[in-house]
Amino acid sequence: MEKTDYVQSAALGIWVKVGAADESDDVSGVSHYIEHMMFKGTKNRTAKEIASDVDKIGGMFNAFTGKEATCYYIKTLSSNIYAGAEILLDMLTESRFDPDDMDKERQVIFEEIKMVQDSPDDDVYDTISELVSSGNPLGRSVLGTPESLSDIDREKLTGYFSEKYAKDSIVVAVAGNFDEDKIIDLFESRLDSLRDEKVKKEVILKPYRQDFNVKERDIEQTHICLATPGVSMDDERYYSFVLMNSIFGGSMSSRLFQNIREEKGLAYTVCSMNIFSSYWGFFSIYAGVAHDKVEETLNAVKFELEILRTDGVTEEELAMAKEQVKSSYIFGLENINSRMFSIGKNKLLLDKVYSPQEVLGKFDKVTREDILQAASIIGDYSSYCAAAVTGKNFDLERLVKR
Repeated sequence: MEKTDYVQSAALGIWVKVGAADESDDVSGVSHYIEHMMFKGTKNRTAKEIASDVDKIGGMFNAFTGKEATCYYIKTLSSNIYAGAEILLDMLTESRFDPDDMDKERQVIFEEIKMVQDSPDDDVYDTISELVSSGNPLGRSVLGTPESLSDIDREKLTGYFSEKYAKDSIVVAVAGNFDEDKIIDLFESRLDSLRDEKVKKEVILKPYRQDFNVKERDIEQTHICLATPGVSMDDERYYSFVLMNSIFGGSMSSRLFQNIREEKGLAYTVCSMNIFSSYWGFFSIYAGVAHDKVEETLNAVKFELEILRTDGVTEEELAMAKEQVKSSYIFGLENINSRMFSIGKNKLLLDKVYSPQEVLGKFDKVTREDILQAASIIGDYSSYCAAAVTGKNFDLERLVKR
């Protein structure tokens, strides 16, 4: 809990340590399926009544499923956060999982899968995530497949829920203006219907293996994504990777943006991104370009990676990145939803929450030598996995490995 007396609202999230990484092939997509079903009615409320009760208190609520976590959250005026929490608790402990509703919601998720497939930038990110993970759990699709979802009946869904939704894998995160004792009393004994310990499976990471995938579609632009292993959320080099990404491709002043968009005019969108999990991570580069500009774009990416790996960054670039990243972090703290997400995710996945002073101090301590070390991990262009969604097929492997 993180209390802020001068605001008039509060955000509460119930975080569950379960996601796509927990699944097996036969239930791929089940964590996300459960999240959807939580909104379809409880023993006390219909789906419409859940939505109406939230509207009655002027709340905003939603949920999301990721690779390692699922979160159900609500934001309301301070006086209404307790009623909002009760609605979430009802969903978590009393959902009906009605078979007829499951059939309807399965069709909704089918449409969600189609929507991703019709969005080439989303599709290429899903594809590169699977490739760079080399068959490891973090490469598994959150949505699943039509085939896997069709095989998930009520028995499979409720069995998975019973195994994974356990008290030792749940964090309640609250930020804003609220009564701490009242929140504690509200949750006292309300989760006793859940098992004490989550049924866990052992994670054995397979070694990284370079791979390529080109998907040909009837589209006007080629969407390219490159990725290579990086570091985890808990790695001491995390802060170096965040700053390195800001300099390389994380802002409008970044090297990739200035070279590929501003100087060469090759792409409207070009960027790099760190994807962090609690025990692994990868670094990715994305660009959307004309079909006949793929090779030139990849050559520019290769050039920038080589410069980063051999020369590192300047003191001016590092100072600018620190100010950008710290500002973004502080701006996020001023939004109670963002703060709830931050403390909930860190407590759930790392079992610790850093104070703002600790985080800012860690960014301030990063040196040019630290950035150079991070660059040595991700700087070999020829070792990257690569994926493309394109209207014109080409030999992507040749362009990366040559």
